Amino acid sequence: MWKEINYKEDSNDLLIPNINYQINPAEIESIENNSIAEEIGFESGDSIISINGKKPRDLIDYQILISEEILDISVLDKNKKIHNISIEKDQDDNLGINFKDALFDSIKQCNNKCPFCFIDQQPNGKRKSLYVKDDDYRLSFLYGSYLTLTNLNKDDWNRISTQKLSPLFISIHATDPKTREKLLKNKKASQILEQIEWLEQNSIQIHAQIVVCPEINDGKILEKSIYDLAKFHKKSFKTVLSTAIVPVGLTKFRPENDGLIAISKKYARKIIQQVEKFQTSLQKSIGTRFCWLADEWYLIAGLKLPSYKTYENMPQESNGVGSIRSFLKTLETKTKSLPEKIDKQRKVSWVVGKLVYEALLPTVKKLNKIDGLRINLYGLPSVYWGQDQVVTGLLTGEDLIIGLQNKDLGESIFIPSIMLKLNSDLFLDDKNITEVSNKLKTNIHVLDDTNDIISNLIGLSKTKEIPNYA
Repeated sequence: MWKEINYKEDSNDLLIPNINYQINPAEIESIENNSIAEEIGFESGDSIISINGKKPRDLIDYQILISEEILDISVLDKNKKIHNISIEKDQDDNLGINFKDALFDSIKQCNNKCPFCFIDQQPNGKRKSLYVKDDDYRLSFLYGSYLTLTNLNKDDWNRISTQKLSPLFISIHATDPKTREKLLKNKKASQILEQIEWLEQNSIQIHAQIVVCPEINDGKILEKSIYDLAKFHKKSFKTVLSTAIVPVGLTKFRPENDGLIAISKKYARKIIQQVEKFQTSLQKSIGTRFCWLADEWYLIAGLKLPSYKTYENMPQESNGVGSIRSFLKTLETKTKSLPEKIDKQRKVSWVVGKLVYEALLPTVKKLNKIDGLRINLYGLPSVYWGQDQVVTGLLTGEDLIIGLQNKDLGESIFIPSIMLKLNSDLFLDDKNITEVSNKLKTNIHVLDDTNDIISNLIGLSKTKEIPNYA
């Protein structure tokens, strides 16, 4: 039942305007144990309409609004009955509410037509969420997704400045106006340097990304882009914190005559050589390498990944820049002390994308020295996407079924959770784990935590296991 306490007016008038936005009540997905929300009586399925008279547009507004010590909350319960409750708490206390979605109003859709957009390189007929082309600055701030700044209106820019939504993650691709306009197929795309200047003036920091498309934004254009961005990395204020250089990814579903060229081994080595020269130069001039190559460049080129320390503070690890090097470091730490043998004979399979197969072989060889343990490492290509060299996160259920047919899989298969939709058992092709498990006649385990991978493979700790195949 709802527990009523006290009420005092909110003081966030400047940060969250009282405007009649078309905002849906914020639906609650779950309540944390022993939290304020649990004590008050919130339940999964309830929705928050307003806090201190204001409708939160998203998680950002919500976090600002609940920073007050006294809250007056209007709640729509799961039975569609409205409750008006008051809560008195310490200023830093969280309510313990998790929402179904981060945005309570509509998502900002992308208004660009980039030929390399992964969303447009998918087959038709899959789940709707796979086709959402977001370009929302709030998701960039909350989760590090990349946006282009081409669809922001005056209110958006004002909110970024007022609420200090920093850092943001920006897809630059090229600072040359004509090249960026060509890549994004949007006249507004040419304003990127002016927009970064505005961000600098308003003390907003960004992480930048450049997706390299051969013969379009490479060579001199790439050099100009990196050094233009580096000018905003000043001692007085570092507006551009880092720049990630990412290879364009192309699938067999891409539109015909898109003007794009796939990344070859020779081309990857050429880009690595060029960017590493820029890193050396920038290290001397501004004290940081500033720009980093995604791991895929080195894997495609067949070259050893740079050392861990060269990534400095790993500013773009979530964008695949140094993530494999970081993963290998974790594996090295976890394999320093291994048992000589295990009590029960064990044979399992570890499945990854073909692109990372070679990098993981030394770890598997070390594990297979344990008496009684046999791990089969399978690096699979993607028949689904039409890519031979593919990262693990793009493998689909179909890829596993085709790639592992008639293979020695042992007692079970281990796959990393990055293959699946967040908090679900769905692969990118909408096949679920049970379906794949049934086809392969083998149990599938999901590896959620990098730190526990070694223990899971050896059998020293439990993993998330799908029920036995039919």
